[in-house]
Amino acid sequence: MVTFLVVLLGWLFSLSLHEFSHALVAYKGGDITVKEKGYLDFDLFKYTHPVYSILLPMLFLIMGGIGLPGGAVYIESWRLKNRWWETAVSIAGPSSNLIVAIVLAIILRFDAVVSSPVGPGLAFLALLQVTAFFFNLLPVPPFDGYGALRPHLNVPLRAQMDFFGQFSMWIVILLLWYVPFVSDSFWMVIDLFAMLLGIPLDAAYMGYSLFRFWQ
Repeated sequence: MVTFLVVLLGWLFSLSLHEFSHALVAYKGGDITVKEKGYLDFDLFKYTHPVYSILLPMLFLIMGGIGLPGGAVYIESWRLKNRWWETAVSIAGPSSNLIVAIVLAIILRFDAVVSSPVGPGLAFLALLQVTAFFFNLLPVPPFDGYGALRPHLNVPLRAQMDFFGQFSMWIVILLLWYVPFVSDSFWMVIDLFAMLLGIPLDAAYMGYSLFRFWQ
């Protein structure tokens, strides 16, 4: 139960940081309306939706241990100074997940932390940040990777990709769950990158097991 609470609270914090990062860069880039909307207050309730921010991400955590940021901030992109600011706004969210992963990896270098009751939860949370980082950089809608590319696409291609975005997330999910090559490749990249950061994978996967305490 300790691990479940550590992961849940840590994930909600990272969700807020992810969306706050989008909003902060948008504000710096010219969209001052994000301040009026309360996105710069670091208020979780400003970023969440009962289904897309809590239910679906928790379902992903339970089913496959994948971090899926489900919050959303409405950016008035036409207010941004140029298309490169649009790209920066999109990249800001995944970058925050990477920063959290790095910070947690540094904390987990201390054996006393890893062996403590919160150690497995922190390790699993760090791994989740890595999955969120790579998952969100996929260059298809509605992920941030596509958001970074979108301003630089021609109008017809952008329209086609936006239409594809209505169901592309579910295609990605099905590929990850039911196509072994895709799933194995994804987790190989995640594990390799996590090891490069110094995240203890044994503790992370123990944390995943403890997170699912009902089993």
